[in-house]
Amino acid sequence: MKHLVAPDGCYIVVRRRLWRIASPDLEEDEKSKLVKQLMATRRAVRNAKASADLDAQRAAHRAVEDAKCALASGAPVWWKDGPPDLNRYMAKNTPYAEWYAAIARSRHKEV
Repeated sequence: MKHLVAPDGCYIVVRRRLWRIASPDLEEDEKSKLVKQLMATRRAVRNAKASADLDAQRAAHRAVEDAKCALASGAPVWWKDGPPDLNRYMAKNTPYAEWYAAIARSRHKEV
């Protein structure tokens, strides 16, 4: 399933929440490598939690943050035109609210 992409291309919407997309300046191969790295680090967090290893959890969380920063989804925003960072905000509580409500209404009619 494809996620909704905000009209300006800065965010996708997942479960009604905005998530900043990776920097479009990344080459596709590099982006793919970094996404795989991020997924691996998230699995490491899960495994560390399951084993109750606090040191491993801390290290895995740091690795997740490093991977997110490399993708520029956890770093300062990659756009230069000034809008604030709305990463993880509910779409309905942002300047995207009207756009999102219209999409949600049209999808509801299709069901």
